[in-house]
Amino acid sequence: MTVLSPTRPAPMPADRDGLDALLAALRAARTEIGHSVLGQEAIVEQLLIGLIAGGHVLLEGPPGAGKTLLVKTLAEVTGLSFSRVQFTPDLMPADITGSLVLTPEADGRNVLKFQPGPIFTQLLLADEINRATPRTQSALLEAMQERTVSAAGTSMPLPQPFCVLATQNPIEMEGTYALPEAQIDRFMFRIDVGYPSAETLAAILQATTGAEQPVARQVLTPEQILALQASVRTVPIAEHVRRAVALFALATQPSAPGASADVQRFIRFGLSPRGAQALVLAAKAHALLAGRFNVAFDDLRAVLLPALRHRVQLNFEGSAENVSLEALVGKLFEQSVRAVA
Repeated sequence: MTVLSPTRPAPMPADRDGLDALLAALRAARTEIGHSVLGQEAIVEQLLIGLIAGGHVLLEGPPGAGKTLLVKTLAEVTGLSFSRVQFTPDLMPADITGSLVLTPEADGRNVLKFQPGPIFTQLLLADEINRATPRTQSALLEAMQERTVSAAGTSMPLPQPFCVLATQNPIEMEGTYALPEAQIDRFMFRIDVGYPSAETLAAILQATTGAEQPVARQVLTPEQILALQASVRTVPIAEHVRRAVALFALATQPSAPGASADVQRFIRFGLSPRGAQALVLAAKAHALLAGRFNVAFDDLRAVLLPALRHRVQLNFEGSAENVSLEALVGKLFEQSVRAVA
């Protein structure tokens, strides 16, 4: 396998016309993905938000719900180099990162050379990540955070942009290993992929069981994605909006002064600083995708659940009482908004 050289960071467009062209290409990508992935408009939008915000995405749902198809279609539409790793209990860390291999030279000598693993790509599909043991799951930690891989005594940069899209079966299914908190916090979003409606399922059957299969065309380039990622970080956020996010993050901590009775009783741990950063970046990407150039509270509301549902966790009592985590964090967020109004 050949190691792809890191893509040179793309500059942010210097003019409004250049940014508008990028956003038009991004919306075209959303439409193109929708031609192959039917009835998942909200999920496609969240996936694109995660990509242009520079984050990684965890897709959770039962087998056969279209998670793998969604990721493969994204790779085709964006032109990103693509690798897929099927996680199994016997998968080893070196199967992902690569390993030293004895390679014959022209003079007949055998020398040790590093053989890159499938992680040296721009879009990595970690399929059924919770089927692998924690040791193998942790092989992704450095790559997800630092965009580098350390092996054979050398730290090697990964191609840019680099994005891990992991699929996960529900934890209650047999033969799965829950992701550790340190790793799951490195995913910007957790997107739940549910079962399609009867109308959507009928359309899927019509599109996929005939003689002709839908083919996605490339409408974005890796360089454009890098430019979009640079643009997302320049989207301004007002001081009072940023303060609302800070108050909300503290409000989810059961040990924080002034934490509500419900939080102290039902929450195991709240939103980390990394999670608050992810929430703000995702809101910036949502605003940019909508054609606006500042972050509003509605942008935060739109990305609140995918950014938090895997980070804020209920304790045993909360689970036993069937507390709605989504309702609780929504209530806390609105209280934080009112506090800065």
